[in-house]
Amino acid sequence: MQNLVIIESPGKVKTIKSCLGKNYDVIASVGHVRDLPKSSLGIDVKNGFEPKYVTIQGKNKIISDLKQKAKEADRVYLATDPDREGEAISWHLSKVLDLDENKTERVTFNEITKSAVQKGIESPRKIDMDLVNSQQARRVLDRLVGYKLSPFLWKTIKSGLSAGRVQSVAARIIVEREEEIQAFKPEEYWSIDAVLRTSKKAVINAKYFGTSSSKKAVIKSEQETQAVLDAVKSGEFVVTECTKEKKQKSPQPPFTTSTMQQEAARRFGFQATKTMKVAQQLYEGVGLGKEFGGDHGIITYMRTDSLRIADEAAYAAKEYIENTYGSDYYPSRRKVYKTKNSAQDAHEAIRPSDMNLSPEKLKGVLTSDQFKLYRLIWNRFIASQMKNAELDVLSLDIESNGHIFKASAYDIAFKGFMAVSGIEEDEGEEKREKLPNIENGEKLELESVTPKQNFTEPPPHFNEGSLVKFLEEKGIGRPLREVMLKETKRT
Repeated sequence: MQNLVIIESPGKVKTIKSCLGKNYDVIASVGHVRDLPKSSLGIDVKNGFEPKYVTIQGKNKIISDLKQKAKEADRVYLATDPDREGEAISWHLSKVLDLDENKTERVTFNEITKSAVQKGIESPRKIDMDLVNSQQARRVLDRLVGYKLSPFLWKTIKSGLSAGRVQSVAARIIVEREEEIQAFKPEEYWSIDAVLRTSKKAVINAKYFGTSSSKKAVIKSEQETQAVLDAVKSGEFVVTECTKEKKQKSPQPPFTTSTMQQEAARRFGFQATKTMKVAQQLYEGVGLGKEFGGDHGIITYMRTDSLRIADEAAYAAKEYIENTYGSDYYPSRRKVYKTKNSAQDAHEAIRPSDMNLSPEKLKGVLTSDQFKLYRLIWNRFIASQMKNAELDVLSLDIESNGHIFKASAYDIAFKGFMAVSGIEEDEGEEKREKLPNIENGEKLELESVTPKQNFTEPPPHFNEGSLVKFLEEKGIGRPLREVMLKETKRT
């Protein structure tokens, strides 16, 4: 029996073929095979917004090859990506290739590993028209907005620009932020930092807070600052409030697409397109050599807004944590993260597909960018499944002639998830200040007191990471499409 598996990306052909064996022929459609026409609106607005699709230019040869192979195959599996776009591509393929419904099945793989691919083939289903219609709604909205607005951009700004549901909103957000920056008027304020020493010569760095009779003060002039300096230089520094408490710090959840993009931008300066390109490589399959089982994907599907983790993956993480760090580092109850109500939740969060493939093992196999992103994904996932860190937190109020300075810091009593190598750096926790043992009423020696003139700053310009975060917070993008679909069905 000969089976045909049609996927989207040529980059996955070799990997999937190696997972299935000689009875399976794997061929790529290279993305969409048909779309709305470029030369006209392509939507019948008066008749239910019905789209009119045409074959994409340059795809005739691919379609011809696919038709021939589909005729020769005993069974056809449509294995395009496991999202709405992939579902729509499968539907378009079924129409263009005129596939026999009785011998055509839809299969999906959340990760490109042998077990996942074989499991997908063993669990076929029919094309999900709800997902297809969701994608069609998005495409129609793109065209209705973009087809009218894009020519305006060509005339007024630059040819070749395009407008759409998200791009247009993002452009407005960027313009409004720029207007806010231009209109901003800086205001002067002063800060005062004091370096103090205990009787045992331990250093304490404290910041001016205000007076003992008022709430936090804002010093707005040099004259006010000098008055504070004159007062504290002539007085003693005494610890008036010393609070010691234990706190727990929870790990962050595993990555979604947007949080991965934000973190890769913050840590490595990756643009969103670069992050997705590298993640696609990790998902589709990398050449790991015979030592690590040949070609296969090492992360799950990278387009997701879900925080859900498969039971099998959670159990594998538990085993890894207990074997690597000890049973004390795994929580008494498995950590489960709540996905936003607006999320599609069609796929798991982004995680490693094989817990046996730690970043250190693959450092000589992956490219520099692949290693950076894989290590980031690995650290985030492993940490997300571990026990909370336990912190000894110390907070001090220090008074001098009626003026209050504050200082705080913490020591790690139990590392918990922070035991993962590199996780403190990933979370911006690599720098922290430790305070010595200290009690109420203790007198401190003033080593230096330093005033600094400051000016309030306008909101920063957006970079790709911060714009992605802002759009997500406002429900613009993938979650918005979910809301629009629900509203469409309701009406």
